[in-house]
Amino acid sequence: QVQLVESGGGVVQPGGSLRLSCAASGFAFDQNGMRWYRQAPGEERELVASIISSGTSTYVVDSVRDRFSISRDNLRKMVYLQMNNLKSEDSAMYICNAWGKVNAWGQGTQVSVSS
Repeated sequence: QVQLVESGGGVVQPGGSLRLSCAASGFAFDQNGMRWYRQAPGEERELVASIISSGTSTYVVDSVRDRFSISRDNLRKMVYLQMNNLKSEDSAMYICNAWGKVNAWGQGTQVSVSS
């Protein structure tokens, strides 16, 4: 079945970096766009970054564009979110999403930025 499994979250100090990973299975990964969302407690889910199936075009929301980047490895069926210079406001559950031919969500990985 379709499955998305996130990893790489954790507790990090302000200014630190994390690389989130999302492992996909059960569908034609290289034919699907992928997105990262985040959701903090009491807040709405927010789109953070998006990448098309080929990986040749990406989008990152303005608020983190100078610090975050999205990439994918179609051979390994993985999508990544590189997060640099993390700030306390980046603390949230980060959730992987497949969009396009297949629409699916992972369970998320928690990121906490705290000194």
